[in-house]
Amino acid sequence: MQDKVTFEYAIIRLVPKVEREEFFNIGVILFSKRKKFLDAKFKINEAKLNAYSCNLDLEALNSYLHSWKLISDGNESAGIIGQFELSDRFRWLAATRSTVIQSSKTHSGLTENPEKELEDIFKKYVLCEDSDS
Repeated sequence: MQDKVTFEYAIIRLVPKVEREEFFNIGVILFSKRKKFLDAKFKINEAKLNAYSCNLDLEALNSYLHSWKLISDGNESAGIIGQFELSDRFRWLAATRSTVIQSSKTHSGLTENPEKELEDIFKKYVLCEDSDS
């Protein structure tokens, strides 16, 4: 238990029609202060997107998500937000929005390996696979 550190995560949601408040999960943002870790992983299921709405441009959505990834990575091309400290970048990414791409409330836990935790949460909540398989 001594090797475990706290982490926080938020699920990235796609809300094709904001007025209907329907969504499906498309990614995860995970942050661990002690491990100095921040990463985002996403994948839009095109079949789900088409089932909800045919009016959204998949390429544009992926472009927006790519900018979230640049921010989480602290990439210079992410602008001023990309230069924030890890915790501030996580808070910015996980902030409440009323747009087509939103974040869930943040959740916390303990882990020895934030990268593996990100992968497990992504599989469970985005790809809908059991992480023990």
